[in-house]
Amino acid sequence: MNKHLSTLVLINSLVAAPAAFAGERTVTFAVDNMTCSSCPYIVKNSMAAVPGVAKVDVSFKAKSATVTFDDAKTNPDAIAAASMNAGYPAHGARQGS
Repeated sequence: MNKHLSTLVLINSLVAAPAAFAGERTVTFAVDNMTCSSCPYIVKNSMAAVPGVAKVDVSFKAKSATVTFDDAKTNPDAIAAASMNAGYPAHGARQGS
């Protein structure tokens, strides 16, 4: 019976393995063209609209956006593209803590 249980555990871990690599990530982007108090709102909304994005914090003072997202659903390039399409180029994604 232990042999069957061990085999079952091994099979379950192999099936679940791809999900273990996907997860929540946080990156911080430098954001260009933020010149007024409305800009952070537009950047936040454009990034938040990307499927898989869970949270966006934009700093007008630091000219940056910190984004938490599900890396199984999106990636930093897609988030940066959404900001770029709104007129605010985002670049230099740095992994958060």
